[in-house]
Amino acid sequence: MSSEAVQPRRPMKFPYTFSAKIAQFPYAHYFNNQWLYRYFCYGTLLAIPVFWKLQKMSKSPENVAKYQEMRRREAAEHHH
Repeated sequence: MSSEAVQPRRPMKFPYTFSAKIAQFPYAHYFNNQWLYRYFCYGTLLAIPVFWKLQKMSKSPENVAKYQEMRRREAAEHHH
């Protein structure tokens, strides 16, 4: 099978499948000309370490033990 048979000679006039729409979307144009796309990418990259740190703090062994004790007391109050 030659490479000519695998690749189309020209892009579709209207990409009607979802994967074709994703492949032909002009990402670079939107990133360079629309502030929303740029700031969304930058904001996501800046927020990932913050969310990671919050997740790490909430799953600490001390916090888990405190939560389990609170739930145990709450369950004991409901059964009396």
